[in-house]
Amino acid sequence: MAKVRVYELARELGRESKEVLTRAQELGIAVKTASSGLDEEAAELVRLAFAEETGGATSAPEAAGAAVEEGTSAVSGEVVETPAPAPEPEVEPRDGGSEAPEEETEEERILIVEPGVTAHEFGRMVGQRTTDVMRQLMAMGAMVPGSGEIPRDAIEELGRHFGYEVLVSETEEEEQPEITAPPRHIVEFHDDEASLQPRPPVVTVMGHVDHGKTQLLDTIRHANVVAGEAGGITQHIGAYQVEIDGAKITFIDTPGHEAFTALRARGANVTDIVVLVVAADDGVKPQTIEAIDHARAADVPLIVAINKMDLPAADPNTVRAQLTQYGVIVEQLGGDVPSVEVSALQGTGIDELLEMIALVAEVEELTANPKAPAVGTIIEAQLEVGRGPVATVIVQRGTLKRGDAVVAWSVPGRVRAMFDDRGEQVKAAGPSTPVLVSGWDEVPTAGDMFEVVKNERTARKLAERRREEDRAAELTVPTAAERLGALLESLRTAEHAELRVIVKADAHGSLEALRDSIGKISREDATVKIIHAGVGGITANDVMLAEASDAVIYGFNTRPDTAARAAAKEHGIDIRTFNIIYELLDDVESLMVGELAPEEVESFLGVAEVRATFRAPRYGTVAGCYVTEGVINRNARARLVRDGVVVYDGKIASLRRFKEDVQQVATGFECGIGLENFRDIKEGDMIESYEVREVARI
Repeated sequence: MAKVRVYELARELGRESKEVLTRAQELGIAVKTASSGLDEEAAELVRLAFAEETGGATSAPEAAGAAVEEGTSAVSGEVVETPAPAPEPEVEPRDGGSEAPEEETEEERILIVEPGVTAHEFGRMVGQRTTDVMRQLMAMGAMVPGSGEIPRDAIEELGRHFGYEVLVSETEEEEQPEITAPPRHIVEFHDDEASLQPRPPVVTVMGHVDHGKTQLLDTIRHANVVAGEAGGITQHIGAYQVEIDGAKITFIDTPGHEAFTALRARGANVTDIVVLVVAADDGVKPQTIEAIDHARAADVPLIVAINKMDLPAADPNTVRAQLTQYGVIVEQLGGDVPSVEVSALQGTGIDELLEMIALVAEVEELTANPKAPAVGTIIEAQLEVGRGPVATVIVQRGTLKRGDAVVAWSVPGRVRAMFDDRGEQVKAAGPSTPVLVSGWDEVPTAGDMFEVVKNERTARKLAERRREEDRAAELTVPTAAERLGALLESLRTAEHAELRVIVKADAHGSLEALRDSIGKISREDATVKIIHAGVGGITANDVMLAEASDAVIYGFNTRPDTAARAAAKEHGIDIRTFNIIYELLDDVESLMVGELAPEEVESFLGVAEVRATFRAPRYGTVAGCYVTEGVINRNARARLVRDGVVVYDGKIASLRRFKEDVQQVATGFECGIGLENFRDIKEGDMIESYEVREVARI
């Protein structure tokens, strides 16, 4: 029996998909999303439910609404004169260009000033010479030059001296809560629900390399360009909009989940929907799994695009089955994740994918206030010849206009020009709209949020204050130990604590054993959540995900590479490595109860890259190495790491330079290293030197 989808039924009834979906669920029909199918009996039941609601008559509210729009009474049909609202009395602050105060009673001599008003500006407001204002300030104990700002606590007393009651504008104070501590440069805003209007969804496309992400984005973009207009696509701005049946969709064209997580790590949750591209002939791959985990950590809806359906080896059913192993159950298998079969090369299935995105967006009910001062996120930024510093931004709230004063954390500017992805100038950009903005004082940082402020002076003052915060924060970046201490305190005191972990192992068998064992660890008021698990070495991308999700990284027989170590040190991320499973599980249990301090602490000394191997009578195989980081010490403990996996853990038996035994070799020098009782050394291996110290348990 043919089934009708929820969104098709909604279109038939002239209703929103979400409304029909909710009604179907209320009737006990098992549907999960707008693309779920209904048999004819269930569909008829929904039709009857809506027919009973309307009584088969013309919708009275709609008729009334139309009548009111035309200015007629819905009851009598008479023209209703809507009286214009009475003008509110205006109280205008005296600005710097006002003349001497008008004749007023003493009680009415009220002056409204902004924080940071200078002695010169204040003098003009009250009709006094600047020197008189400076003299009075001096008498009050405040040494302020003519161009200097009057201290906040002195303004009111100064006003009383000249016969005014001074009220300090709260404009600056309202902006204060929006200044947050680095590194999460977030601009918080709260809008009244009555001011919210529907906005287009912002979509990020992710997936494994060579599965067709770029081809899919290009096909969507070019298919949406009007014939003859293709030549107008003159630049890549990192994001663009397409239109389907009058509804817009914004796509962020990023390199993948690394950029997606980098934005999240800085607090910019700009993505509404993630499209996961999986090749029909290749199936689920490591980067596919990473993309799933990153999307899940961001808590955004997922749509699976099974690409390359034009190939003879395409097998979409196998792809759907593989995805179930990672918690992605598509609708065809009874889950709630939509999946669409496409061919980015031939353009088939693209319309269906766009329609599915529009449906998911409709159910999500994405809204924003288009009339507020603009707030958004920097997606990309660079220095362009002829334009200076430019940035691709996506407006998340309000409308960005040409001429607006803006500040992106500590970078001020004024919007000199805005361009869309076709290179055409635009005067305004509303919510979810991507534009290239020029007019910044310097290149802003991708991932930072920007906001529109009253004027350039406010933008510069705000930027300078935030720069000072950055400088102070650089001196107080939490170490891994401090961050771990805060986590332990949270786990000890929070009512419903959650320990988030990233697990990397040397083999699939080890990884599955760890997944099962960690999943069983719990306490009454706390849980462990594995946000990402994979096979191989610990990478900088793992560290970025840990920072964005406040997670601890566990490695079993794996080690972080140089980039991961540097990133972990910079961001204070704790990487804990073990070679015995029960020790790793004990560590997780200790963290869960908020009690942790290992009895032995490992200190990293250095790492050397194996560039050649030699046979030696006394030591077997000797590795010709180049020290890339830290120092290598003779008789220190050492690990041999191959492709991120530990294959040996023991001691350095010999350390030589130019046939001479040495005690230590520093970064940038070559040396020969012999490992104790180990000969299987290959070019490209990494030898890590470390030491273990005993410490007291906290």
